[in-house]
Amino acid sequence: MNARTIIIALLAGSAMAGGLFFALQLNAPREPVAAFVLPAPEPLPEFSLLDQASLPFTEESLRGQWDLLFFGFTSCPDICPTTLQLLSRVRASLQSQGGSPVPRIVLLSVDPERDTPEQLAKYVAYFGEGNVGVTGSIEEITKLTKALYVYFAKVDLGEGNYTVDHSPAVLVVDPAGRYHSGFSGSHTYENLLHDLPVIMASQ
Repeated sequence: MNARTIIIALLAGSAMAGGLFFALQLNAPREPVAAFVLPAPEPLPEFSLLDQASLPFTEESLRGQWDLLFFGFTSCPDICPTTLQLLSRVRASLQSQGGSPVPRIVLLSVDPERDTPEQLAKYVAYFGEGNVGVTGSIEEITKLTKALYVYFAKVDLGEGNYTVDHSPAVLVVDPAGRYHSGFSGSHTYENLLHDLPVIMASQ
């Protein structure tokens, strides 16, 4: 076998190996790159809250669609509007791509003293159509935050002012109304856009 034949054989072998690798990559199961997925989805506790239209919002309201739950408040100066704008952008991209369910964005207020249904209605509308704002008594909100391991705490700023520290997590509830997965923090458009279709296809 001369040198030319050897080179051709090596190139052909490399091409075959490359094609095989590419085919394996295409068929390999996709995995989330940033999200955490619970070993088994967890049912939510019973709770009774109100949505932005002052209608009852309970655990049954989180059935029938994929939901992205974010605990925040309308007076939040940075994390909340930034996160909601990012979720809105990802949601719009999923709509334009088609082929995957489009999750609903649900803002659950951790500041019910100021976040009335009317205030939430105006706020969630800034981030697109179909979003839901939820408020209610602190006792009912705490039922849900405890079940989902979400931290929040009122912080006194003096002179009658306060803010609310809270987790930046975005939690995913499946169509059966179960806590399925989530994103802990440092959210990026690329990670959310990659992981959400993977998560929703796992059902």
